[in-house]
Amino acid sequence: MDNKIQTLSTVKLQYSSDLYKIVDSLNRTLKEDDLMFGLTLDENDENQAIFTIYKT
Repeated sequence: MDNKIQTLSTVKLQYSSDLYKIVDSLNRTLKEDDLMFGLTLDENDENQAIFTIYKT
């Protein structure tokens, strides 16, 4: 069985301390639809966040 994770979309946006709440809610709501969401800080600019949507 092939368990590859496919990146569907990536976007940079202004970091906000509440962004993780949106990502958490999306992950809890849409995990059964084989979607996963990620949030990281940009390595070069801690004021920028990188939001990614994955298909699992």
